Amino acid sequence: MIPPELLRKVRRIELRTARLVDSLLGGEYHSAFKGRGMEFEDVREYVYGDEVRAIDWNVTARAGTPHVKSFREERELTVLLLVDVSSSEFFGSAEQGKNDLIVEFAALVTLAAMRNGDKAGLVLFSDRVERYIPPKKGRRHGLRIIRDLLAHEPEGTGTSLSEVLSFVGKVQRRRAVVFLVSDFLAEGYERDLAAAKSRHDVIAVRVGDPREATIPDVGLVTLEDAESGETVVLDTASDAFRSTYAVTGEASRKRLDDLLKSLGVDELSITTGEDYVPELSRFFRKREKRASR
Repeated sequence: MIPPELLRKVRRIELRTARLVDSLLGGEYHSAFKGRGMEFEDVREYVYGDEVRAIDWNVTARAGTPHVKSFREERELTVLLLVDVSSSEFFGSAEQGKNDLIVEFAALVTLAAMRNGDKAGLVLFSDRVERYIPPKKGRRHGLRIIRDLLAHEPEGTGTSLSEVLSFVGKVQRRRAVVFLVSDFLAEGYERDLAAAKSRHDVIAVRVGDPREATIPDVGLVTLEDAESGETVVLDTASDAFRSTYAVTGEASRKRLDDLLKSLGVDELSITTGEDYVPELSRFFRKREKRASR
């Protein structure tokens, strides 16, 4: 039996994100991802103007005349959301925590996929894979994804991107659009990310909070690392400390930017307390423009 309060939360999320899908993102979502997969259809005789790269040399040798492979666009996409539920995602300096932002973003993508007739699936992970919902179609399935996003109680505290990327390599053999939604506070996942990119259309969705970039002068504060449990006392009144904090954060962001760029992984950044819809809309339009070239 699903608790009534959870049902109300699911309904609120559905109503808000459905309006966004209708007003802004329905067509942009479709345009950004259409034609991303091609399925082999047939082999036919070569005609003038065909791509030389499409020639099937084995059939050509047997037939004695040039033949080319023909393909058709896959009308149905598979969208897979990899959602970080580690303890660091429960941080938030405003009314909205990173986990709240993640739920809304994932719900928006899920409903856009459902509206487009695509399959959507979900993997919840921390330092382990905690839940897997295989990709399916339909509104009821989409609502199940939203419900599980809201109801899940994380088991682990840390973050292992390698674990979830390796898992996806085992369960998702066919090409998919993979949204990796995390704050990317992890190490040693570069090889697994490269392997996932070679098979899937991977989009890194970096979730942040303004206080991760800068810290205010509030004197001595005691902070606890949400993932390790380690506590530390910081003197935020120190100009040197605040400067070092900002420089270290910027260096970490740049390392991630450089890694994603080197692998050809698209990146989208969303931040608590900010409207992410314009940025998401620009992201979709950018992909549409690139795909049309």
